[in-house]
Amino acid sequence: MLSIVFSPPLKLPSEAPSKAVSGRIAVLVADDTPMGCQLLKKALRRSRHAFDVAACAVTRADVLNSVNLRSIDVALIGEDLEDGRSMGFQVLRELHVSHPETKVIILCNFPQNDLVVDAFRAGAKGIFCRAEPFESLCKCIKAVHTGQVWANSTQLRLVLGALIDSSPLKVADSNGLSLLARRETEVVGFVAEGLTNREIAVKLGLSEHTISNYLFRIFNKLGISSRVELVLYVMRQREGGEESPRPG
Repeated sequence: MLSIVFSPPLKLPSEAPSKAVSGRIAVLVADDTPMGCQLLKKALRRSRHAFDVAACAVTRADVLNSVNLRSIDVALIGEDLEDGRSMGFQVLRELHVSHPETKVIILCNFPQNDLVVDAFRAGAKGIFCRAEPFESLCKCIKAVHTGQVWANSTQLRLVLGALIDSSPLKVADSNGLSLLARRETEVVGFVAEGLTNREIAVKLGLSEHTISNYLFRIFNKLGISSRVELVLYVMRQREGGEESPRPG
């Protein structure tokens, strides 16, 4: 079996290592069966790496409850969960908005092209094939925790190609009025600066929950699914010298 060939790690400007307790990386494991979760949990705890498996989950609700109750540095989520096929992607999208500080790795059986693109577009920081050695998984978790993106060169080409080919975002109606309200536009600006939901909430004097709701609405209005796509749009607009649409 050929080992995966990893490209040089990508460092994201807004990413920083999470602050794990006592230097340990707090990991959440989510899979489609309790047995799968427990086996992975035991393997990570017995490894020579500083992993603290803080929670196990088999459903969407389990994952969301776990991240609301404790600080999770890295979430290892299977593409399928007990409550449905591809439910891991649904949870990924929700976590990306509500808990952007939690870095997500998608576990998959066969990393098909569309799955890879969907995972990174939805906010994943890594994608890992179950056929790879366990030690590679440990390296993946540590790399993602430090702010790197875990993908091989083929996967990176797929994602970059998809971003280049994507159609421009529609941010204004036929009258030149912005699809976003004034407050939503402010949130977009702060996201582009690399601020977390908590930091944006402090800036605007709002709760993190309210900021999460704003982001859900912004993503729906613009037809995107991740902060990455939002930041890329802002960068394109600034580089092109385009004027921002008038607030609606």
